[in-house]
Amino acid sequence: MIEKFLHWHHCHKGKCDIHTFTYMNLIGDGVHNFIDGLIIAASFSVDISFGVITTIAVIAHEIPQEIGDFGVLVYGGFGRLKALAFNFLSAVTAIIGAVIGYLISGSVEGFVPFLLPFAAGGFIYIAASDLVPELHKESDNEEPHSKLWGISLETSADYSSCPCPLAV
Repeated sequence: MIEKFLHWHHCHKGKCDIHTFTYMNLIGDGVHNFIDGLIIAASFSVDISFGVITTIAVIAHEIPQEIGDFGVLVYGGFGRLKALAFNFLSAVTAIIGAVIGYLISGSVEGFVPFLLPFAAGGFIYIAASDLVPELHKESDNEEPHSKLWGISLETSADYSSCPCPLAV
């Protein structure tokens, strides 16, 4: 669908200055960041500590993603300064999403109960599709212990900061 709004052509070496995928990356990243803003606002509407934990989780996954997006933009033909500026503009959609999420969370019934499980499902998908396969790769004997401690620490932090009734 995005292709209909952009002039779509295949770039071959020396035939175009900026590849079309750079614009598609910016649009996708803008939508992604907007949803992150909605998620952060919804989590703050539940509880301040839940909002802080969610914000930290989003930042932790955004930093490497934005570095990767910067690389995609530069590889696609943007100069470094232009890539940085457009990447920043794409990140601003998170603030717009947070403001809209804050306004909606107080007035639309069912917004928070819908959005938070949606966000949790996204993080579970990332863990199941990207992280778990990495745990199954063969490694030396010391690494499985550190993986176990890391997973235990993360799970403990999740449950100790959760404002839900399941946290003890």
